[in-house]
Amino acid sequence: MIRFLAISLFFILTSCSLQTTEGLRQTELLLDEISNPYFENQSIDYVYKAKIEVYNNNLGGILIIKKTSPKNHRIVMTTEFGGKLLDLEFDGNSFTKNFVIEELDRKFILNVLKANFELLLIDKAVVVDAYESDIHRVFKTQNDKRFNFYFIKKSSKKLEKIVNTSKTKEKVEINFSSSDGEIAEGISIVYSNIKLKIDLEKFKEDAN
Repeated sequence: MIRFLAISLFFILTSCSLQTTEGLRQTELLLDEISNPYFENQSIDYVYKAKIEVYNNNLGGILIIKKTSPKNHRIVMTTEFGGKLLDLEFDGNSFTKNFVIEELDRKFILNVLKANFELLLIDKAVVVDAYESDIHRVFKTQNDKRFNFYFIKKSSKKLEKIVNTSKTKEKVEINFSSSDGEIAEGISIVYSNIKLKIDLEKFKEDAN
């Protein structure tokens, strides 16, 4: 009986463990909060070539993210010819749909996009746990019933990844590539349990 209980407990613990924290060592909590630096400058229009794959809808165009006040971001996506695809606004905990094309104007898709962009645009979050590996320092934050893990590369001190999880499963992963640690040149957002992927590549204007 004892052996059976031990085996059952082992399977329960392993089935509930997060892949995100595998191989990480828990460390002393030295930071009160962690920040995402990539969209916090109000003087910059963050412009990206965007590809959004959500179920059977594939959209491409130009995505503009603008921080309009300390707690407000506006996201506008257009076709390359200027036709509007979506226009969303985040003000603290409130969300406004200014415009969304018919193909995306469904409650489920909008809720997914809302959660997705909110995760991307969180400026600062309170740290509840800290971990490290040989390559990264990892800071855990909590948002309602979900957790966010911020991966900071030790050598460059740049934010490389945010992983959003429940207590037992990974939900969303955002990967950043950045040369200066202030603006992300590339962003990849992938959901683990639904068919949603967003790829953003920083728009490069012609030198001329």
